[in-house]
Amino acid sequence: MAQRILHASCYGKDSYTSMKQGLRGHTRGISFQFRSRDSLTAEGFPLTLLWRRGEPFDVARQRLAALTPDPAAGSAPRDHMLPAFAGIEDLLPRPARIELHTRYTAGEIAVTPLILDDGRPGERSVIRHIERRWIDTSSLRRAALTAAAFLEGRGSDLSTVTFHGKRMDHAVAEETCFVDLGWHYFQFMPRYLDCGQAWLEVLNPHPTKTLHALLVEPADG
Repeated sequence: MAQRILHASCYGKDSYTSMKQGLRGHTRGISFQFRSRDSLTAEGFPLTLLWRRGEPFDVARQRLAALTPDPAAGSAPRDHMLPAFAGIEDLLPRPARIELHTRYTAGEIAVTPLILDDGRPGERSVIRHIERRWIDTSSLRRAALTAAAFLEGRGSDLSTVTFHGKRMDHAVAEETCFVDLGWHYFQFMPRYLDCGQAWLEVLNPHPTKTLHALLVEPADG
Protein backbone atom coordinates (compact mmCIF):
# COMPACT_ATOMS: atom_id res chain seq x y z
CA MET A 1 0.00 0.00 0.00
CA ALA A 2 2.84 2.37 0.86
CA GLN A 3 4.40 1.74 -2.56
CA ARG A 4 1.09 2.47 -4.29
CA ILE A 5 0.64 5.69 -2.32
CA LEU A 6 4.16 6.83 -3.21
CA HIS A 7 3.63 6.04 -6.90
CA ALA A 8 0.29 7.86 -6.93
CA SER A 9 1.79 10.92 -5.20
CA CYS A 10 4.63 11.13 -7.72
CA TYR A 11 2.20 11.13 -10.63
CA GLY A 12 -0.48 13.31 -9.03
CA LYS A 13 -3.03 10.49 -8.80
CA ASP A 14 -5.52 9.48 -6.13
CA SER A 15 -3.73 7.16 -3.69
CA TYR A 16 -7.04 5.55 -2.73
CA THR A 17 -7.90 4.41 -6.26
CA SER A 18 -6.83 0.78 -5.80
CA MET A 19 -8.80 0.51 -2.55
CA LYS A 20 -11.92 2.02 -4.11
CA GLN A 21 -11.76 -0.25 -7.17
CA GLY A 22 -11.14 -3.28 -4.97
CA LEU A 23 -14.36 -2.55 -3.10
CA ARG A 24 -16.70 -1.41 -5.85
CA GLY A 25 -15.10 -2.59 -9.10
CA HIS A 26 -15.62 -0.07 -11.87
CA THR A 27 -19.18 0.91 -11.03
CA ARG A 28 -19.75 4.62 -10.46
CA GLY A 29 -22.79 4.12 -8.22
CA ILE A 30 -20.80 4.23 -4.97
CA SER A 31 -18.78 7.14 -3.62
CA PHE A 32 -16.24 6.78 -0.79
CA GLN A 33 -15.33 9.52 1.66
CA PHE A 34 -12.07 9.40 3.63
CA ARG A 35 -11.21 11.32 6.80
CA SER A 36 -14.66 12.97 6.91
CA ARG A 37 -16.45 10.93 9.58
CA ASP A 38 -17.06 13.74 12.07
CA SER A 39 -18.37 16.21 9.50
CA LEU A 40 -20.63 13.61 7.85
CA THR A 41 -22.05 12.50 11.20
CA ALA A 42 -22.69 16.12 12.17
CA GLU A 43 -24.62 16.60 8.93
CA GLY A 44 -26.84 13.61 9.71
CA PHE A 45 -25.48 11.12 7.17
CA PRO A 46 -25.84 7.50 8.34
CA LEU A 47 -22.54 5.63 8.21
CA THR A 48 -22.06 1.93 7.50
CA LEU A 49 -19.07 0.01 8.80
CA LEU A 50 -17.23 -1.78 6.01
CA TRP A 51 -13.96 -2.89 7.60
CA ARG A 52 -12.04 -2.89 10.87
CA ARG A 53 -8.31 -3.26 11.22
CA GLY A 54 -7.44 -6.95 11.45
CA GLU A 55 -10.50 -8.24 9.60
CA PRO A 56 -10.19 -10.21 6.32
CA PHE A 57 -10.68 -7.99 3.30
CA ASP A 58 -13.48 -10.24 2.05
CA VAL A 59 -15.57 -9.15 5.03
CA ALA A 60 -15.64 -5.61 3.62
CA ARG A 61 -16.79 -6.92 0.26
CA GLN A 62 -19.55 -8.96 1.88
CA ARG A 63 -20.81 -5.97 3.85
CA LEU A 64 -20.71 -3.84 0.73
CA ALA A 65 -22.60 -6.43 -1.28
CA ALA A 66 -25.27 -6.55 1.44
CA LEU A 67 -26.15 -2.89 0.86
CA THR A 68 -29.18 -2.60 -1.37
CA PRO A 69 -30.18 0.54 -3.32
CA ASP A 70 -33.41 2.35 -2.62
CA PRO A 71 -35.50 2.00 -5.80
CA ALA A 72 -37.34 5.22 -4.96
CA ALA A 73 -34.18 7.28 -4.53
CA GLY A 74 -33.43 10.02 -7.03
CA SER A 75 -30.72 12.60 -7.46
CA ALA A 76 -30.38 14.74 -4.37
CA PRO A 77 -30.01 18.49 -4.88
CA ARG A 78 -26.54 19.78 -4.09
CA ASP A 79 -26.34 21.93 -1.01
CA HIS A 80 -24.00 24.83 -0.23
CA MET A 81 -23.82 25.90 -3.87
CA LEU A 82 -22.51 29.25 -5.09
CA PRO A 83 -22.76 30.78 -8.58
CA ALA A 84 -18.99 30.32 -8.87
CA PHE A 85 -19.45 26.54 -8.59
CA ALA A 86 -21.72 26.23 -11.64
CA GLY A 87 -20.38 23.68 -14.09
CA ILE A 88 -17.53 22.52 -11.83
CA GLU A 89 -19.54 21.22 -8.87
CA ASP A 90 -18.35 17.66 -9.53
CA LEU A 91 -14.79 18.82 -8.88
CA LEU A 92 -15.57 20.24 -5.42
CA PRO A 93 -15.67 17.93 -2.39
CA ARG A 94 -18.64 18.63 -0.16
CA PRO A 95 -16.53 19.79 2.83
CA ALA A 96 -14.89 22.36 0.53
CA ARG A 97 -18.27 23.59 -0.70
CA ILE A 98 -19.46 24.00 2.89
CA GLU A 99 -16.33 25.89 3.97
CA LEU A 100 -16.39 28.26 1.01
CA HIS A 101 -20.15 28.76 1.08
CA THR A 102 -20.10 29.62 4.80
CA ARG A 103 -17.33 32.19 4.42
CA TYR A 104 -18.76 33.66 1.22
CA THR A 105 -22.24 34.17 2.67
CA ALA A 106 -20.65 35.75 5.75
CA GLY A 107 -18.97 38.30 3.46
CA GLU A 108 -15.45 37.11 4.32
CA ILE A 109 -14.19 35.99 0.90
CA ALA A 110 -14.59 36.40 -2.85
CA VAL A 111 -14.58 33.25 -4.98
CA THR A 112 -13.62 33.43 -8.66
CA PRO A 113 -13.81 30.42 -11.02
CA LEU A 114 -10.96 30.21 -13.51
CA ILE A 115 -9.89 28.28 -16.56
CA LEU A 116 -6.11 28.31 -16.55
CA ASP A 117 -4.27 28.60 -19.85
CA ASP A 118 -1.09 26.55 -20.15
CA GLY A 119 1.95 28.63 -19.37
CA ARG A 120 5.25 28.92 -17.58
CA PRO A 121 6.37 31.71 -15.28
CA GLY A 122 9.19 33.96 -16.35
CA GLU A 123 11.03 33.52 -13.04
CA ARG A 124 13.62 30.79 -13.65
CA SER A 125 13.99 29.91 -9.96
CA VAL A 126 10.28 29.07 -9.80
CA ILE A 127 10.54 26.83 -12.85
CA ARG A 128 13.54 25.02 -11.33
CA HIS A 129 11.69 24.62 -8.03
CA ILE A 130 8.70 23.02 -9.73
CA GLU A 131 10.66 20.87 -12.17
CA ARG A 132 12.78 19.45 -9.36
CA ARG A 133 9.66 18.36 -7.49
CA TRP A 134 7.79 16.60 -10.28
CA ILE A 135 8.79 14.62 -13.36
CA ASP A 136 7.88 15.99 -16.77
CA THR A 137 4.90 13.62 -17.21
CA SER A 138 3.34 14.54 -13.85
CA SER A 139 0.00 16.31 -13.94
CA LEU A 140 1.10 18.24 -10.85
CA ARG A 141 4.05 19.77 -12.70
CA ARG A 142 1.78 21.09 -15.44
CA ALA A 143 -0.74 22.41 -12.90
CA ALA A 144 1.95 24.10 -10.77
CA LEU A 145 3.66 25.77 -13.74
CA THR A 146 0.32 26.99 -15.08
CA ALA A 147 -0.75 28.32 -11.66
CA ALA A 148 2.60 30.09 -11.25
CA ALA A 149 2.24 31.73 -14.67
CA PHE A 150 -1.27 32.89 -13.78
CA LEU A 151 -0.19 34.44 -10.46
CA GLU A 152 2.85 36.07 -12.03
CA GLY A 153 0.62 37.50 -14.77
CA ARG A 154 -1.58 39.22 -12.19
CA GLY A 155 1.43 40.78 -10.51
CA SER A 156 2.00 38.40 -7.59
CA ASP A 157 5.47 38.09 -6.06
CA LEU A 158 6.09 34.36 -6.43
CA SER A 159 8.67 34.38 -3.62
CA THR A 160 5.72 34.86 -1.23
CA VAL A 161 3.70 31.95 -2.66
CA THR A 162 3.54 28.44 -1.20
CA PHE A 163 3.26 25.81 -3.92
CA HIS A 164 1.56 22.61 -2.84
CA GLY A 165 2.93 22.67 0.70
CA LYS A 166 6.40 24.11 0.03
CA ARG A 167 7.48 27.74 0.30
CA MET A 168 9.18 29.20 -2.73
CA ASP A 169 11.63 31.18 -0.61
CA HIS A 170 12.03 30.43 3.10
CA ALA A 171 14.04 33.62 3.53
CA VAL A 172 10.90 35.65 2.78
CA ALA A 173 8.75 35.85 5.88
CA GLU A 174 5.59 37.00 4.13
CA GLU A 175 3.11 34.51 2.66
CA THR A 176 0.43 35.85 0.34
CA CYS A 177 -1.03 32.82 -1.40
CA PHE A 178 -1.22 29.04 -1.17
CA VAL A 179 -1.43 27.06 -4.40
CA ASP A 180 -3.08 23.68 -3.87
CA LEU A 181 -3.30 21.02 -6.55
CA GLY A 182 -6.31 18.76 -6.29
CA TRP A 183 -7.43 19.40 -2.68
CA HIS A 184 -4.39 17.73 -1.08
CA TYR A 185 -3.99 20.54 1.47
CA PHE A 186 -7.61 21.56 1.98
CA GLN A 187 -7.22 21.25 5.77
CA PHE A 188 -4.89 24.28 5.70
CA MET A 189 -7.35 26.52 3.86
CA PRO A 190 -9.11 27.92 6.97
CA ARG A 191 -5.79 29.01 8.47
CA TYR A 192 -4.81 30.91 5.32
CA LEU A 193 -8.20 32.53 4.91
CA ASP A 194 -8.31 33.53 8.58
CA CYS A 195 -4.98 35.32 8.08
CA GLY A 196 -6.33 37.23 5.07
CA GLN A 197 -4.24 35.35 2.51
CA ALA A 198 -5.36 34.09 -0.87
CA TRP A 199 -5.85 30.49 -1.93
CA LEU A 200 -5.58 29.18 -5.49
CA GLU A 201 -7.05 25.70 -5.87
CA VAL A 202 -6.36 23.84 -9.11
CA LEU A 203 -9.33 21.50 -9.06
CA ASN A 204 -8.33 18.87 -11.59
CA PRO A 205 -4.59 18.51 -12.24
CA HIS A 206 -4.28 16.55 -15.47
CA PRO A 207 -1.57 16.19 -18.12
CA THR A 208 -3.83 17.23 -21.02
CA LYS A 209 -7.34 18.25 -19.92
CA THR A 210 -8.53 21.83 -19.37
CA LEU A 211 -7.44 23.01 -15.93
CA HIS A 212 -10.19 24.47 -13.76
CA ALA A 213 -9.37 26.47 -10.65
CA LEU A 214 -10.89 28.58 -7.90
CA LEU A 215 -9.25 31.75 -6.66
CA VAL A 216 -10.31 32.51 -3.08
CA GLU A 217 -9.39 35.96 -1.78
CA PRO A 218 -10.26 38.14 1.21
CA ALA A 219 -13.47 40.02 0.42
CA ASP A 220 -11.76 43.38 0.76
CA GLY A 221 -8.90 42.28 -1.52
